[in-house]
Amino acid sequence: MKTIRVFALLMSVAMGMACGYSSKTTPPSVGTKPAISQLSPNSAAAGGPAFALTVNGTSFNANAVINWNGAAQATTHISANQLMATISAANIQSSGTVSVTVTNPAQARGMYGGGTQAATSAAVDFNVN
Repeated sequence: MKTIRVFALLMSVAMGMACGYSSKTTPPSVGTKPAISQLSPNSAAAGGPAFALTVNGTSFNANAVINWNGAAQATTHISANQLMATISAANIQSSGTVSVTVTNPAQARGMYGGGTQAATSAAVDFNVN
């Protein structure tokens, strides 16, 4: 009886090793943090029409997103240094300062984890006059 238990234990260990299964996952690494150098335009008139916002900077991934006061906007990736988004008239109804950031979203890598974490730039102020 003892021999059977030892054999079963050895088979269990051997099968676990032979199939290559591992429950370990690789945590995501820190993502590339984008940086904003300029907004164009950098202000708009309160109550004005929708406009195209161009964000210039560095390290914009192909799926980077412009955030307007923390809300992700539909973003067009022009290059690693330039993004564009249309800001609706509803977003500039009243005067004030709006925080603009860029986020490079998290990227998954394979079955066992890895990839990168989301990374967001420092905020740049946009003035609604």
